[in-house]
Amino acid sequence: MTSAVVLATSAFAAETLDPNALKRLVHQDCGSCHGLSLKGGLGPDLRTETLEHYEADVLTGVILDGIPDTAMPPWRPLISQEEAEWIARYLLEPEAQ
Repeated sequence: MTSAVVLATSAFAAETLDPNALKRLVHQDCGSCHGLSLKGGLGPDLRTETLEHYEADVLTGVILDGIPDTAMPPWRPLISQEEAEWIARYLLEPEAQ
């Protein structure tokens, strides 16, 4: 488990979302496959302009359950539904990234 995941997981022990911890998780942990600037790498580009045709609930499902037979793992064991929803909305907000 990376430090960002541990930080994000411990930050949510009180059941409050910590946007800064979630942003670090996206840019460090997701960025390890999707590129630190989220422009793609092993995984596809996660910038808003390439995801804008997806609904937030679809992205939430991918985050939580991964994509079988690909390198995209399920994050459900590490983050909550609410955290995954926050990440999906964050990825769809052009000014956020």
